[in-house]
Parts: sequence; structure tokens; C-alpha cells
Amino acid sequence: MSYTVGQVAAFAGVTVRTLHHYDEIGLLPSGRSRAGHRQYEDADLDRLQQILFYRELGFPLDEVAVLLDDPGAEPVAHLRRQHELLTGRIDRLQRMAAAVEHAMEARKMGIDLTPEEKFEVFEDFDPDAHAAEAERRWGGGDPYTESQRRAAAYTKEDWLRIKEAADGLNARIAALMETGAAPESEAAMDLAEEHRQQISASFYGCSYEIHTGLAEMYVADERFTATYEAVRPGMAAFLRDAIFANAIRKV
Repeated sequence: MSYTVGQVAAFAGVTVRTLHHYDEIGLLPSGRSRAGHRQYEDADLDRLQQILFYRELGFPLDEVAVLLDDPGAEPVAHLRRQHELLTGRIDRLQRMAAAVEHAMEARKMGIDLTPEEKFEVFEDFDPDAHAAEAERRWGGGDPYTESQRRAAAYTKEDWLRIKEAADGLNARIAALMETGAAPESEAAMDLAEEHRQQISASFYGCSYEIHTGLAEMYVADERFTATYEAVRPGMAAFLRDAIFANAIRKV
């Protein structure tokens, strides 16, 4: 059965312009009626559903294309991966929502949260250990000083936002690794650049020189290695190599 672009837009809750864009970039090519109008088949609707699932998970369009066009991936494998990612996100968001509610109630009642309560959402993440490592590497230099200044002003909601962004990026790196992409690929380097920009946005201006230094630490320091390996085995080394490739590309 065939559907018009207007019908598909209504089914999926997207705009006709969005479908035109997906067609133009080859992400969701459409057929044509005898009159030259776009038309879609049931298989196209299945692909659109996959696209929208991945978009909801925060994947850029170029990465969605790589995932969907992987010849070795079956539709069920995509659904299984998306289910795992969505389940993980639901769990994190539920815990974050509970933490935010706790913080809101504390603010209303004028209660100061303890350091343990402020950082409980980070589970095994130890901000003090990261700060100590930064001080060892940079002393009282600009990156360490700037990081300390920003961190002192962050609320629990800020820390939750930062962690959610980092978790989302880690999930996309793991998903890219599953496709067999090399750390020197454009997609991997783009994720490495996003990683650098997250650090700059949240903690301190992260130059490419600093970023490559951190990359070495992700493999050399077992504390940091464990963080990435818990997301996906081999991720620490993959991210390090992608960071180095990105630095070479940008410098």
C-alpha cells in the first residue's frame, strides 16, 4: 500500500518539510507516483520509525544513516539496541527526576543538601578524584582554577544536566563502535570533538593539547578506564584514538 507525504507526516507526527529533507539527503528516499508526487510504502514507514527512534535518543542524522545502512544489522537488532538504550535512559531519568524532586523539596524547606546528596546521582563518579587529577596535571593553572570556580557554582540540577549529556554521548560512542566504525572515521572524530566541547562548556576551556592529554589518561588511569569500559569494552582506547585523530584533523 502506498501513502502520500502528507499522510506519512500525519502518521509520524513530523512535518512534510522534514520528510522532504530526509528524502533529499538519502536518509528516507521516497518513490514517485505517475504524477511525480512523493509516495511511501510500508517498508518506508518501518525505516522512518527507526529514524525517529534514533533521533529521540539524540543520534545525529549522519550517524542514523550509518546505523540503518549497516548491511550486517537486522531490523530486530536495531529494535533490541533501541530498547536497551531507551530502557537505560528511562532508568536514569527516573532516578534524576527523583533527585530533582528531592532538591526542590529541600529548597522549599530551606534545607541545605549534604555533599553526599548533591552527588548521589553520579554513583561511582568521584568529583574529588577528578579534581585531584586536574590539580596534579595543571597545578593551580587556568584549567584547574576555572574548573573549581564553575563547579562551586553548580546546583544539583546542573550536575544532573551535565551527567545526562555525558551519558548520551557515551551511548552514541558505544553505538558507533557496534557498527565497526574506526576511531579515525569522520563519525568517531565528530563525537570526539563533541566530547571536547562538553568539557569546555561544563568545566574549562579544553584545548586540543589538553584533550589529548586527557585521552592518554583514559587508558593509563584505571579509574577513568573503568568508567568507559563499563559502558562498552574497548571504549576507553577507542575514545583515546578518536580524540587523537580529531586533534590531528583540527590542528
